[in-house]
Amino acid sequence: MITDPQGTILALFLCFCRIGGCVMTLPGFGSSRIPQQIKLLTAIALSMAVLPVLWDMIYPKASAPGATFIGLIFTEALVGMVYGLIARLYTLGLQYAGTITAMSIGFTAPGGADVIEDTQENALTNILTLSGLLLLFMMDFHHLVFRALVDSYNATPVGAIVDPQKMLITLTDTLRASTMIMLRLASPFLILGLMFNVGIGLINKLAPQIPIFFISAPFLIMGGLFMMYLSIAALIRQYAGGFAPIFTSF
Repeated sequence: MITDPQGTILALFLCFCRIGGCVMTLPGFGSSRIPQQIKLLTAIALSMAVLPVLWDMIYPKASAPGATFIGLIFTEALVGMVYGLIARLYTLGLQYAGTITAMSIGFTAPGGADVIEDTQENALTNILTLSGLLLLFMMDFHHLVFRALVDSYNATPVGAIVDPQKMLITLTDTLRASTMIMLRLASPFLILGLMFNVGIGLINKLAPQIPIFFISAPFLIMGGLFMMYLSIAALIRQYAGGFAPIFTSF
């Protein structure tokens, strides 16, 4: 039986601020193609699910004065958004790797609608980002994020002073680690494009009258796509395997 309805609602709202901030920026859940009502109901359902577990940490802060409570709303939402951004920055890194790959193999076809976001994206990047995100969901990466979000109440309790510098360092470290992983995934195609273009450049010096570049472009695209066909399974597997070490390190 609820003995303090007002305190319960305020405690639920504080929990919703952190969970909702994470859901808003989390990849997949925070996509622009997901209706706002679905995001809202998902955040409310998760908040109601974890509130009994975190009751002793959240409920005492629900009776804070008005000005203090407003400050708690902003800090809780900020903490949740940082946890969601850590996962989002890593998933956005695959778009970076896909763009590098497409440019290296000369696959510069006009961009189409992005499958995940409401933007224009290359077809090769589309298939990589969608495959990577689907594999992360199959491996229950969202469970890892929500578990870390619940554990964050021990590292950053409700009402604790939030250090913006620490959050910024966390995000920059995530960008650095994600960039290194994506460059490693795209490196075979970078090497292929470099070697191919160097070879074509040497041939063009020997026969400058022949438009070697335009003749060789289809072979570069064909070789790059065939290489992608052979390596996409290992590429997506390494991408999914690199998510947990990056996320749990923070």
